[in-house]
Amino acid sequence: MTGHDAALRRVTAEGLLLAGGGRATLLQIAHPLVARGVYEHSDFAARPLARLRSTLLYSYAVLFGSAAEAEKMSRSVRALHSRVRGPGYAADDPALLVWVNATLYDTAMLLYQRAFGPLSEADADECHRRYSVVATSIGCPPDAWPPDRAAFARYYDDMLGSLRVSAEAREIAGALLSTSTLPMALRPVQPLVRFVTVGLLPEPVRAGFGFSWTARQQRRLDRALAVTAAVYPRLPARLRHLPKDWSLAELRRHS
Repeated sequence: MTGHDAALRRVTAEGLLLAGGGRATLLQIAHPLVARGVYEHSDFAARPLARLRSTLLYSYAVLFGSAAEAEKMSRSVRALHSRVRGPGYAADDPALLVWVNATLYDTAMLLYQRAFGPLSEADADECHRRYSVVATSIGCPPDAWPPDRAAFARYYDDMLGSLRVSAEAREIAGALLSTSTLPMALRPVQPLVRFVTVGLLPEPVRAGFGFSWTARQQRRLDRALAVTAAVYPRLPARLRHLPKDWSLAELRRHS
């Protein structure tokens, strides 16, 4: 990353974005080839905290770490993806890498702007353009990322219209949103995680997973997001950025 990434760093430093982790994951596995790869090669639904830790270490290394730290984590992820393949799919398929990155980008933009308000046109363009680094660092060709926000919007809408949630994806989602895979101390918060995750999904994907959602639930979610927008930006930056700082410290302890 360079000094030209101020807007992207400002957005991705916010711990609030972790609230969208479930949304991004379910969008990813709504693609049947991603779901098949996860179903056949990953146990992250049974070990969600381990998956979260790995994702944080990779993301923050690429976005905030040194060039050496970013390259080390990127090599590790590329090596892992090279082993995830089967009939009809490969985890290092550029089309799948773009979709996975698109879910992370769209979720980050959604949550940041609900809390802080719309980005300026220049900052929004920068965030879109520079988010490609997350995909290219794990092997996606640079020209595979949509070249501008208008192209991304067309791509994203086309993808949402083409996704077909598989039985494998529904099984993964059920395990991921279950309380049984969490430590006892965290189980009381899982209903809230499930509520936010389901509520933030685009309606066609939510329906594909078989989740119900009412107007009353939508009003509750909108109120919760309004409260978040009133309170969260006023918290000290050191608290808001705690996941980033913890992840970088963890990365450097084991380097």
